[in-house]
Amino acid sequence: MRSAFGERFDVPVGYLNTASIGIPPATAADAVAASVDDWRRGAANPPDFDGPTAAARAGWAGLVGVAPERVATGASVSQLLAGVAAGLPDGARVLAVEGEFTSVTFPFAARGLEVVEVPAAQLVERAPGFDLVAVSVVQSADGAIADLAGLRAAGTRVLLDATQAAGWLPMGLDWADWVVGASYKWVLAPRGAAWLAVGERAAELTKPVHAGWYAGEDPWDTVYGLPLRLAGDARAYDLSPVWLAQVGSAASLAWLGGLDLEQVRAHCAGLADSLRARLDLPPAGSAIVSLDRPGAAEALREAGVRCAVRAGRARLAFALYNTEEDVEAVLSAL
Repeated sequence: MRSAFGERFDVPVGYLNTASIGIPPATAADAVAASVDDWRRGAANPPDFDGPTAAARAGWAGLVGVAPERVATGASVSQLLAGVAAGLPDGARVLAVEGEFTSVTFPFAARGLEVVEVPAAQLVERAPGFDLVAVSVVQSADGAIADLAGLRAAGTRVLLDATQAAGWLPMGLDWADWVVGASYKWVLAPRGAAWLAVGERAAELTKPVHAGWYAGEDPWDTVYGLPLRLAGDARAYDLSPVWLAQVGSAASLAWLGGLDLEQVRAHCAGLADSLRARLDLPPAGSAIVSLDRPGAAEALREAGVRCAVRAGRARLAFALYNTEEDVEAVLSAL
């Protein structure tokens, strides 16, 4: 049991895999457990989940700095991006970083659009020649942080995936055309919730290709029959929520929303840079450390350090529940 930022976590020393699966605060885990108990006893009712779904929507909107009415809810990043890809005109060209997470690029490639990958250092320079830049705020493989100021100034439409950033990196992304993100990393919630923020100039290009009953102005009045009657805001792109994921997300996001994310960033990135310094690596200001050292992943696993292997390198991810004890565990293993 650990305490961090006023919450309790059942996380062991050496857990550095938040970039794969975030560990929930005890209150979020308890909320999901209580919801499961209601379900098993036949005490749950579908409308009971409207409150957590709305709270999670508002909580995630706060983390990325957009208004809640601009945010749609779904289950996964690629699922929500299908509506973005569908709305782009035939022949549109999309720019991405080499090795970008495929949930960001595949929806556009599957739509038949040209997707060009370039080194991260060329992204801003090349942006004006494309119809859309689609990039992660923080890269999954190595934790590299995108040049957001440069992209904002480039003038090209921008889609940002905040999945590996939301929850530890302070962000104000209301300038972006689209912002998408999932629940199960630093948001510290169950897998099965995701959100899409749609900017004002992007609304006409976003298609409700997955429209169902929950995309209605009043979902409980749009369960049966035509005509089409979608919500007048971003809820028109909603997918029917995964209930338990929304319950956990609402609890985690309520807590995260009350924290000073500058302090959270300083804690997470500070630990990561502390490890980099001890390994004679330059600071990066990211919560993710990617180690290109032969045998590192095997040595870490044997020592009980939980990490992942991405792009052939050991990936370590520091969250707000980690401490210098975790840094020492890595150093001891290596």
